[in-house]
Amino acid sequence: MTNVVAFGGGHGLATILRGLRLLRDPLGLDITAVVTVGDNGGSSGRLRAERGGLPPGDLRQALAALIDPDDQVGVAAAGVLQYRFGGAAPLAGHAMGNLLLCALMEQSGDPVAALELAGTLMRAGGRVLPMSRTPVDIEATVRGADPGRPGDVLAVRGQHAVAVTPGEVLSVRLAPPRPQACAEAVEAVRAADWLLFGPGSWYTSVIPHLLVPQLAEAIMASPAQRLVTLNLRAEDETSGLSLPDHLRALGRYLPGLRADVVLADVNAIGDPAGLRVAAESLGARVVSAAVAVADGSPRHNPDALAQALRSVLATQPAPEQAATVQDQEPIGQKAPAR
Repeated sequence: MTNVVAFGGGHGLATILRGLRLLRDPLGLDITAVVTVGDNGGSSGRLRAERGGLPPGDLRQALAALIDPDDQVGVAAAGVLQYRFGGAAPLAGHAMGNLLLCALMEQSGDPVAALELAGTLMRAGGRVLPMSRTPVDIEATVRGADPGRPGDVLAVRGQHAVAVTPGEVLSVRLAPPRPQACAEAVEAVRAADWLLFGPGSWYTSVIPHLLVPQLAEAIMASPAQRLVTLNLRAEDETSGLSLPDHLRALGRYLPGLRADVVLADVNAIGDPAGLRVAAESLGARVVSAAVAVADGSPRHNPDALAQALRSVLATQPAPEQAATVQDQEPIGQKAPAR
């Protein structure tokens, strides 16, 4: 059994979990998702403000992604989890899974116990854990957050506000600044064979895990191999950041962090030499693969990700290969240029 821990939140984490779920049986993977708890927008933000407790949306998406696509009962359960109420009534905009998780967390008094029960009910092929048992806020220092004053540096608070800021994010932090890590998440990191970071919103889904002291300490102490999956393009919050900049940001927020593999879409690598140097700064080699959906939109294809992940997770790179760009043909077929 290979213990894999994936960090993130939202659609990025859900996508890589779908890829991992396809490999669970073939590779004997024990999958744990460690999920950010800073969401304050949409249904999750409303429930967090009205009921307290953890924002359930990212947790729900992770659970749904771990359901076996060949399990008809599980797929039906995922459909219920993801169902979103329409109209203009008080339930409008809420996802059914958010309400279910909110109820289970209130009933049990413990988000981890609630997620374990939800995973059993939904026949999820892995475990979902919050990075902390208490919600956090994500804050950023942003230049140009106010388009009318592009030179001003302002503080922006809230995951949603940071994610959509039109300005340049200079730094991010959590409030409270040293949240208590979920103990089960720390134990999962200690037992891991692989630690996976990305894809996803870099400042609001990936880096927050590095800002939780106990999680950061466990990551640094872990002998597990580390894989970083890069995004297909910059998002609003990372506007202006290149792929090498994304890697440098990881080292900035967790100095001394090392990685073994950086996975990048073959058509998203604009500067191969720059990416190689940034990967080398983490001790990693670059693996290029066609992992985007075929329609040209900036979304990862879970099936293609599974194919790329199979190659990475099933092999142990030799030390002398650890800082070189993979020079064989990319995994899978080269996607059309976008």
